[in-house]
Amino acid sequence: MKKRKIGMAMALIAAAGTILSACGSSDKANGSGGDKKFTVGMVTDIGGVDDKSFNQSAWEGIQAFGKDNGLEKGKSGYDYLQSKSDADYTTNLNKLAREHFDLIYGVGYLMQDSISEIADQRKETNFAIIDAVVKKDNVASLTFKEQEGSFLVGVAAALSSKTGKVGFVGGMESELIKKFEIGFRAGVQAANPKAAVEVKYAGGFDKADVGKATAESMYKSGVDVIYHAAGATGTGVFTEAKNLKKEDPKRSVWVIGVDKDQYAEGQVEGTKDNVTLTSMVKKVDTAVEDLTKKAKSGKFPGGKTLTYGLDQDAVGISDHKENLSDDVIKAVNDWKKNITDGLDVPSTDKELKTFKAE
Repeated sequence: MKKRKIGMAMALIAAAGTILSACGSSDKANGSGGDKKFTVGMVTDIGGVDDKSFNQSAWEGIQAFGKDNGLEKGKSGYDYLQSKSDADYTTNLNKLAREHFDLIYGVGYLMQDSISEIADQRKETNFAIIDAVVKKDNVASLTFKEQEGSFLVGVAAALSSKTGKVGFVGGMESELIKKFEIGFRAGVQAANPKAAVEVKYAGGFDKADVGKATAESMYKSGVDVIYHAAGATGTGVFTEAKNLKKEDPKRSVWVIGVDKDQYAEGQVEGTKDNVTLTSMVKKVDTAVEDLTKKAKSGKFPGGKTLTYGLDQDAVGISDHKENLSDDVIKAVNDWKKNITDGLDVPSTDKELKTFKAE
């Protein structure tokens, strides 16, 4: 009798073990581990995935990774969520974490607080933030030396301007966007100490109407080259420049694009004219693809800040140089060599005050 009870007990234990084992296998299939492919997600800031700027560039990096690894868009491969307002950041990050993405990107410094909050709540998930630093073990921070690339387009602006007046339009005034502004002003100063730089901030990265109005005011004041670091707000700058060029094809009016090569944005419809002087290219796509590969191979640099500059060929001017003279191109290349040889480009007002271009 006792032997029969012991035998039944052992059978029950074995059955329970089989059930638990099956549950464990199911969890692995739906979560992380097993044969599950590495998945990567991204949350845009309010500029949107097609902002022709750094959101779009980051998404292109993720798409390239997906293509190289045989992934498809969706929960089992790579995907993005678009934020319509600041309030969406935390919600969207949390949604991707609940869907078990292995790596989740937050694009832009405006997501710094949201990434920090969700990283604490979802410690089993790896996150990455672009253009800001979050010091958490499960967060990698991607930053760039925007001041170096901005310096080069500042040189191009100063030497291409016929009026000696150039402009800078920023999205929101912040430590990050100041790097663009200060680097640009330093480049202008280095190339032409007598040139004047007019600076305006739009108060947002999704205000094309404000960008257009700001550009209109600047061009009326005699500015003939505007560098924008304003995301989708910058489309308004391009719109105003193209309108002016269409009205008067002989007028010298230029825009310097940002983050991506924005040459196509400067094409004046129905003409052969293009108002894009050059663009400050920031290779967010390259950095994103690089980090995602590291994460997939088990080398996720959690808690670390990765910085990309001229030395890594991560910032610079675009390949489209049709609207730059040979002398300007030579000057830009000379200054690029000075920077890679050790010239420290300022990134703050304080540093700019003591900056000497030598």
